[in-house]
This record gives sequence, structure tokens and C-alpha cells, in this order.
Amino acid sequence: MKHIVIIGNGISGVTAARHIRKNSEDKITIVSAENKYFFSRTALMYIYMGHMKFEHTQPYENWFWSKNNIDLKEGFVGKVNTQNKVLEFTNGENLSYDKLIIATGSKPNKFGWPGQDLDGVMGLYHKQDLENLEKYAPNKETCKRAVIVGGGLIGIELAEMLRSRKIPVTFLVREKSFWNGVLPAQESEMINKHIKEHHIDLRLSTNLKEIKSDENGRVKSVIIEETGEEIFCDVVGLTAGVTPNINFLKESNIETKRGVLVNRFLETNIEDIYAIGDCAEQHEAIGQRRNIEAVWYTGRMMGETVAQTICGNKTAYKPGHWFNSAKFLDIEYQTYGWVFSERSKKDNEAYFQWQHPKENKCITISFDKDSNKFLGINTFGIRMRHEIFDKWLTEDRNIEHVLEYLADANFDPEFYKLHEAEILAKFNSENNTNIQLKKKSWKRIFSKA
Repeated sequence: MKHIVIIGNGISGVTAARHIRKNSEDKITIVSAENKYFFSRTALMYIYMGHMKFEHTQPYENWFWSKNNIDLKEGFVGKVNTQNKVLEFTNGENLSYDKLIIATGSKPNKFGWPGQDLDGVMGLYHKQDLENLEKYAPNKETCKRAVIVGGGLIGIELAEMLRSRKIPVTFLVREKSFWNGVLPAQESEMINKHIKEHHIDLRLSTNLKEIKSDENGRVKSVIIEETGEEIFCDVVGLTAGVTPNINFLKESNIETKRGVLVNRFLETNIEDIYAIGDCAEQHEAIGQRRNIEAVWYTGRMMGETVAQTICGNKTAYKPGHWFNSAKFLDIEYQTYGWVFSERSKKDNEAYFQWQHPKENKCITISFDKDSNKFLGINTFGIRMRHEIFDKWLTEDRNIEHVLEYLADANFDPEFYKLHEAEILAKFNSENNTNIQLKKKSWKRIFSKA
């Protein structure tokens, strides 16, 4: 019987353990320093906002692990001895393995700001971050203002959390418009307006210079780089992206770059050692994807994939077409395929865009301007079916087909106002076409690609 050890009990590590157990009787141990039991990291915000309790974020009952012969070990790995196949813990304990899966996830970026390690400075990634929020920002009386540094998805989640407790928030974003390195200008500008409507002090083109301390080593204020302005606050949220959590591997002979370098089979340069999830870095990017993808669903897919390989069915990691979803305060966002911001858009790519005149709803469809091939779609405020766009991308459909059958993709609840006719009318007007909208067909929707 082999001993398979997994460092990290996030979605990647736990998925790998579950799928190995389905296909193997080998001994499995999951090691974690954060929390004994797996929980849904993406639900942390809803605990703080009072929508859930922590136990509601645990998909499995505590008895699940022993029933499935998966051992859970709490501890912090300080070093991996690959020669002897031993994990060395910071408390002096050791654990031997036959096969090792590194699934240690990410940690918030820090860029050497003075004061970045003061009490009251935190990210929003670990359970301990949630505990720190409860300590330093339980209410608006204890936390009279919070400053968030970094304009990504985690930053806007943290802003929504703090505002749910009426805590004033200043949001420092170095870009000229929110997330404009990812979103086209139409969408980025809509999010700017929406953030301000939620009484969040959004500061664009603004960088943090330093975090100042009070006499007790706690956050007192931040200094703005451009103007020297001092903003007094009790909490600073660092949400300027994440980086792979791999410091404990620096003295090992496991090859790393920003993350743990892996091939298409998620194998490292050391036999019997694999890396998955946020900490894994592909030697060569898959299509237009990034070498490192800190995304929940790709972590789950990597866990499923590596489990097959470990159980004797060597399987390459194939994530398929890019997709993602998020929420910007009250606006739901989905993306399928590739829609780049104006500054990243390639020469052959064109946009078709529609925006509702009053509501926070818009779409951007990206297509090849020579062939009209559909490349991707961003949708805000309108729910769309993943399976439909995945099928159209696989079939290399053109933008005319997408618009003609757009009603099939709509996934909004019953009685919601539909906008496909308006969207198509705008496209026809701009492109001198006469595409006719097809009525929604459940037969088409549920037919296999």
C-alpha cells in the first residue's frame, strides 16, 4: 500500500483525495496548517456578512474523512526532503510519503510597503483573515474607516463585506478605471459608477506609499504616493492579487518559478511529486490561459486529473474553454471564451457591445473581424448558460449564429425582462445585416454538442 500525502486542504487537494479514494485503497493523508476540515473559501465573505455560519461552508460532515479512510493532519510543513521522501514540519515532526501532491494555494501579494505587517493589515484568502476582520472590524465603532489596496475581485468582495456593517471604505486602485486590464472600457466604467453608488470612496490612479503605525503597532493611517495625503483608518485590506504559497520549497530541489513548475500531467521535475491548483505553474501556457490560474474550478479540475494519473490512468490536464463568473456588488458577471480589454486586444479581434440605457446590464461579444468567428462573451446583469457557449466555441460558430440563437443561452429566471431583440437590432443596425432572432428551443438547449 502506497502512502499518498497531499499538502493543502483547499478545493484542489480535497478533490484529488476524493478521486484517489474512489479508485484506490492506498493510504491518504491531507496536511493543512489553516484548518483541519475543508471549507469553501469563496464563501468566507458571506460568513462576515451574516448570511452563513462557518459550519455551513463545510461541504462534508466531520465523520466523512474517517469513513473514507482519509487522514487529516494539522501542521506546517517547513521543508520537503525529496531524497528521503519525508516532510519535515516546523514543530520537529516528520511524515514519510510515497507520492506527494503539493496543493498549497496562494497568499496575498505584498510589495514591500512600509507597515505592511502591522496589526490590522490583512488579506482575504484564509480563515485567519476572516478571524482578523472580526477582531479589527467587527463594527463601525471599532473600525471607523478601512482602506482597501488593489482593484481586483477580492478587493470588491472585501469592500462589500465592510459596507454590510456600515464601515466607511476607501478603495485605492492604481489603474485609471476599475479592472481595466481585464474588462473592456464600457464594463469597467459601469463598475466604477456602481462602486461609487454604494458610497465607497473609489480612488483611481492611486497608489499606496506606506502604512503608518500607532504607538501599539496597529494601523493608524495610510499615505497616498501621488499626493502625500494621509487617510486615517483602522484596517488595511491588501487585495492586490495573490502569489503561489511555496516558500517552504525554496530549499528543495523541486523546480519553481513563480509557482511549482509542472508539465501537462501536473508532474514536477521530481518523480512522484505533483503540484495542482493556485500554486502550480505550467511550463508552457495552455492556449491563451495564464501559466498560473488561481481559479476555483481549475483547481478542482486539476485535482480530478492528478488523481487519475496517480491511480494508473495517466491523464493530461485539459481545462477546455475559459470561463469564469463573479459578482461586483449587485451586478453578476460571466465570461466565456476570450474577451480582452482594449489594451490587450489583438489586431484581428473586434467587439460588438450593447448596454442597457438605465440598468446595469451590458454585453461584449468578441469576434474575428476577418472571419466573424465567435471568440467570447462578457455578460453583466444577464445570466447565460455555460453549456451553450461552450458548445458554440467548440463548434467554431460565427457571431451571426450566436446572435440568431442568443435566446437559447439566456438563463435568467422566469418573468425577467429579455433583451435579445434589442441586442440583435443594434447589431443589425451597426452592420447592415438582417439576422432574425430564433425563438428559444428547449430541444436545442438540451441537445448534446
